[in-house]
Amino acid sequence: MKGGCVYIMSNKYRTTFYIDVTNDLERRILEHKAGVGSRFTTKYLLKDLLYYEELKSIEYAISKEKQLKNWHRNWKINLIKEANPEMKDLANDWFTDAEI
Repeated sequence: MKGGCVYIMSNKYRTTFYIDVTNDLERRILEHKAGVGSRFTTKYLLKDLLYYEELKSIEYAISKEKQLKNWHRNWKINLIKEANPEMKDLANDWFTDAEI
C-alpha cells in the first residue's frame, strides 16, 4: 500500500490555514501554487507550504488530517513552528516560474 502525506498550506500573512492529505506532495503543491485543484486555497491565496508529514499509509494520513483539523489554531501554529520556526514556504524553490 502506498504512503500518504498530510500537509498545511497558508497565505503570505499566515491568517488562514488549509490542511489536506495527498499521495503525491510535489504534484499537489504545484496545483495549489498554480491556483488549480482547490477552490478554498485559490479563494484565500493559500500558496505557501508550511508543514508536511510523510506517513506509512494513506489511511493513517487521513486519520492525522482529521485530527489536525480539530485542533485549535494555536496548536496548529505550534506544530508548524516545531518543524518550521520561521513559518517559511517550504516549497519556495521546488518549481520554476514557468511551472507555476
